Amino acid sequence: MSHSDPSDPSRRRFLMRSGMIAGSLAAAHVDALDSPSSHQEIERPLSMRVTLDVNDRNYDLDIDPRVTLLDALRDHLSLTGSKKGCDRGQCGACTVLVNGRRVNACLTLAAAVHGDRIVTVEGLGRSGALHAVQQAFVARDGFQCGYCTSGQICSAVALLDEAKAGSVSAATRDVRGTGPVELTDDEIRERMSGNLCRCGAYVNIVAAVGDVARTAASAKG
Repeated sequence: MSHSDPSDPSRRRFLMRSGMIAGSLAAAHVDALDSPSSHQEIERPLSMRVTLDVNDRNYDLDIDPRVTLLDALRDHLSLTGSKKGCDRGQCGACTVLVNGRRVNACLTLAAAVHGDRIVTVEGLGRSGALHAVQQAFVARDGFQCGYCTSGQICSAVALLDEAKAGSVSAATRDVRGTGPVELTDDEIRERMSGNLCRCGAYVNIVAAVGDVARTAASAKG
């Protein structure tokens, strides 16, 4: 196989012409970008008016329709108790209550909960007193780093109401009943499975939720 000689005049001419063509194309591209006709006005994202009822207070916001409830709470309302963990709805650190039901705020658009009743961890206690679930988490040491704790607590609050209303889970033995579900450790683990604790405080979290459930049952009895 013959190899081309770098000193070959025909090869040098080819390289020179290729370089000239590439330079001409680059210059033409720059000129086209600089021409007035090439500049198109960049449209700003649309904004919309949203009213968020958070912890019994209304907030009127002008936000991009794509803003999530989590970002609205943290960035627009400075309610930073709800944490951004995975931002994919997998860890539960952003859990809040919407009309009494737990939702992942990172997957919920703020516009989708316009006018709904939203409760974050900041709104659980009343008059300076901790919510019963918050007290139980403190008593049982149901947290370590604390990053997931707000989501764990909000989820537990909803869990208690769900069980009281007779909502079954995959751990419920008899799904035919219409009364309150007994919150055994297995029930609590199943119902809290959407909230991850990377520190591994699960035993104490289950114990805290169980304490509140038993106290509520005793008070009712």
